Amino acid sequence: MNIFFISLGCDKNLVDSEVMLGLLDKKGYQIVDDETEADIIVINTCCFVHDAKEESIQTILEMAEYKNEGRLKALIVTGCLAQRYRQEIIDEIPEVDAVLGTTAYDKIVEAVEEALAGNGHVELSDVNALPLVDTDRLVTTGGHYAYMKIAEGCDKHCTYCIIPKLRGNFRSVPMELLVKEAKVLAEQGVKELILVAQETTLYGKDIYGEKSLHKLLRELCKVKGIRWIRILYCYPEEIDDNLIQVMKEEKKICHYLDLPIQHANDDILKRMGRRTSKAQLEEIIGRLKREIPDITLRTTLITGFPGETEEQHEELMAFVDEMEFDRLGVFTYSPEEDTPAAAMDGQIPEEVKEDRQAEIMELQQEIAFAQAEDMIGQEVLVMIEGKVADENAYVGRTYKDAPGVDGLIFINTDEELMTGDFAKVKVTGALEYDLIGELL
Repeated sequence: MNIFFISLGCDKNLVDSEVMLGLLDKKGYQIVDDETEADIIVINTCCFVHDAKEESIQTILEMAEYKNEGRLKALIVTGCLAQRYRQEIIDEIPEVDAVLGTTAYDKIVEAVEEALAGNGHVELSDVNALPLVDTDRLVTTGGHYAYMKIAEGCDKHCTYCIIPKLRGNFRSVPMELLVKEAKVLAEQGVKELILVAQETTLYGKDIYGEKSLHKLLRELCKVKGIRWIRILYCYPEEIDDNLIQVMKEEKKICHYLDLPIQHANDDILKRMGRRTSKAQLEEIIGRLKREIPDITLRTTLITGFPGETEEQHEELMAFVDEMEFDRLGVFTYSPEEDTPAAAMDGQIPEEVKEDRQAEIMELQQEIAFAQAEDMIGQEVLVMIEGKVADENAYVGRTYKDAPGVDGLIFINTDEELMTGDFAKVKVTGALEYDLIGELL
C-alpha cells in the first residue's frame, strides 16, 4: 500500500509527521512522493493563523478529489486543524475517513487500518496527553540536520494565540528519551540538532521542578556525531544565567538564539499577555550580547495588534533600529476565533497592518545588509546544504542561520562537496540576506 504524506505548518508539526512516517514505514507501508500513486493520503494540518487554516482546508479539498477519481482508498487528516475542527471536517468533507488530533499521532497505523476497512475512525486523544513513541523517525530534512521536539503545549496563554487550546498545557519530554533520540539521529548521519517546542526555555520545569534546558544541553553535547546544537523559541523572560553559561562553555551549541518578542511597546505587550516590558527586553538582549559577543539573535514581531497606534508602531521601529537584530520576521496580526484579542476593540484594517509590516521589513533589510557586509573578509565554518544546479557552486549555512528561515552562503569551488559536510569558507561578498564565499 502506497502512502503520500503532506506536512503543513511548523517544525514541531514536522517532527510529528516524521514520527508518523516512521510508524507507517515500520508497518511495511510504502512512502511515495507522488499523490497520484497513493492508496492512502495523510495531511498533517496547521491552523495557527488564518492563512495556515486556509492552506490546510484547500489541501484537504484538493486531495479529496483523488478519492472521487477512484484510486485513493483512504484520506486521513491529522494535526491542529483536525484537533480544532474535528466535527466540521467530518460533516463537511465526507471524503475524509479519519481525523486524528494533535496528541493522537501515535495512533496513525490504527487509523489507516480502520480507514481501509471502511470503519470511519475518529481518534481525538486528550489534548494534554504526551505520546512517547519508541520508533525511529523518518527524517525528511535531508538527513544532515533534524528538529528535536523537547516539549509539547504551552502555559503562557498570550491573548492572540490559540496554541494552548490545540496543543494543551506545557509538558516536557523526559531527558533520557531525548538523549536516546539524539543518539539514534546521530547514527543516521544527523550532524545538527535543532531544539524546538512552543517554548524551549521552560524545559523540564514540569517534571524536574526547575528549568533544566541547560542540563539537557550538556547531555546532548556528549552525543558523538552531533556537531551543532541550535535552540529555537526561547521566551526572553525565561533566559537565565544557566543557559547563558552552558552556551559559553559548550562548543557544540551554536551562538544563536531565537527570541520571539512580538512587540516593544509596554501597553501592547500587556494587551498581548506577554510577560516582558520594553526595559526588560533591552536588559536581556544587552546581557546576551555582552556575555556572548558573537551571538546571533533572531526575533519575530506582530504588527497591527488591536489598538496599536501609529506612535506605538514608530516605537517598535525605533526599537528594531536600536537593537539591530541579526534576523527578524514580521507577521501581521491575525484575529483567531476563541482568543481574547479577537474580541478586543481597535481592530486594525488589513492595509494598515501590511504597510506597517513592510516598513519594519524595509528597515530590517538595511540592518541585515549592513551586517552581511561586515562579514566580508571573515572566515566561517559552513554546513553544506547542496549543490547549485549546473554551476560549480554549493549552498550552505553558517551557525548564524537556521534552515528555512534565515540566509544562505553561496560557495564557488571546483571541489566536490557532500551535503552535510562542514567546510571553512572565506566570505567575499554580500547580498540582501545571503553571503558569497570561496572555499579555503
